[in-house]
Amino acid sequence: MTKFTFLGTGTSMGIPLIGCVCAVCQSTKPKNKRLRCSLLVENEGTTLVIDCGPDFRQQMLRANVTQLDAILMTHEHNDHKAGLDDVRAYNLWQQKGMEVYATPQVQKVLAETFPYIFAEKKYPGAPVVELIELPQKSFTIGSIKILPINVIHGNLPVTCYRFGNFTYITDASYIAPQEMNKIRGTKILVLNALRKTEHWSHFNLEKALQIIEELQPEKAYLTHISHQMGDFDEVQNELPANVFLSYDGLTITCN
Repeated sequence: MTKFTFLGTGTSMGIPLIGCVCAVCQSTKPKNKRLRCSLLVENEGTTLVIDCGPDFRQQMLRANVTQLDAILMTHEHNDHKAGLDDVRAYNLWQQKGMEVYATPQVQKVLAETFPYIFAEKKYPGAPVVELIELPQKSFTIGSIKILPINVIHGNLPVTCYRFGNFTYITDASYIAPQEMNKIRGTKILVLNALRKTEHWSHFNLEKALQIIEELQPEKAYLTHISHQMGDFDEVQNELPANVFLSYDGLTITCN
């Protein structure tokens, strides 16, 4: 069995906003407090993380992740890449570079954003990152088999991932039919749902529920949730019986 832990389930709009008086931003409920989207995947001694946003260090400490074998990138937006510098702690602890799987486009943006990491002559103590081109077919890292799934986020390509019967889709506004076919049969589907009203580059709640209805997973979990979605308990009470709002720290096991 593979263990999946939601390190973060929010967006930059998902964190409490300064001066905001909405019920979510003022809430004291832990499930209304979300760090930026990221997922921890663990199986038989192999540990992966999907994305490393601004909250990466806090997420790793909170989840007590003492071993990290690789990072899988979905895309180049800052809320999914800004924490890359903090892999240096794993460089020191594990005495090796961090493998980061990304498309050529994402690799290009990482090199532009963190030039000191990828400089030919690096200063002592700079993070050591080994960029690996993300395969467009099924591949394996350690004991974990991974199937990339390509989605569109507004007009930006995003890579999402299926692990056996568990599929993780974030930052999507469109999934092509051939990519939908890669998801079919999954038992656990994680899908982004930014808010109830429409958004140009993310599924809203209505669209996410339509996709879940079409794919018919046993259970579905919504992620990449903004404060505009509403109070956790109130929204959960409105959802179908097999659909759940995810929350930071939620752990699911699946084969």
